[in-house]
Amino acid sequence: MTAQKKGLALTVSKGFTLIELLVVIGILAVLLAIVLIAINPARQFAQANNTKRSSDVSAILNAIGQYSADNRGNLTALSLTTGPATGASELSSAGTNICTFLIPRYLAELPVDPLTNTGTAIGTCSGEYSTNYRIVQSTTDNRITVQAPAAELGATISITR
Repeated sequence: MTAQKKGLALTVSKGFTLIELLVVIGILAVLLAIVLIAINPARQFAQANNTKRSSDVSAILNAIGQYSADNRGNLTALSLTTGPATGASELSSAGTNICTFLIPRYLAELPVDPLTNTGTAIGTCSGEYSTNYRIVQSTTDNRITVQAPAAELGATISITR
């Protein structure tokens, strides 16, 4: 389409110029960067893992509490490590092995830390396993502490009952 104005031919083109396209792409890139910073998927995954750890620690303590109630407070069969919280031993087949006492009566499966090599809960107590959770019984007041040492984002996950 051409138009005549004082002897000059003007052409009207349909579409966007390269500059306009680059400006729009730049604006979209800035908005995308802002959204990714606000959402921060790595932080969201770490928070989800910490929430699972907290739930797992609570479930283990609840199961031990139920076992204790059924055995009139006698926990000697569990062979828990005693001492300060810093001396906690790992809940594993090589450390404190309480799997056979809790599974399947008090827990359907023994939970494991989300970042362990298998990541699946222990449903049977045969073979070697590691939960990456730690447990200790206090020598002064017999309270039990379960810890999640692999907590992310600088969190400390430890529950004592």
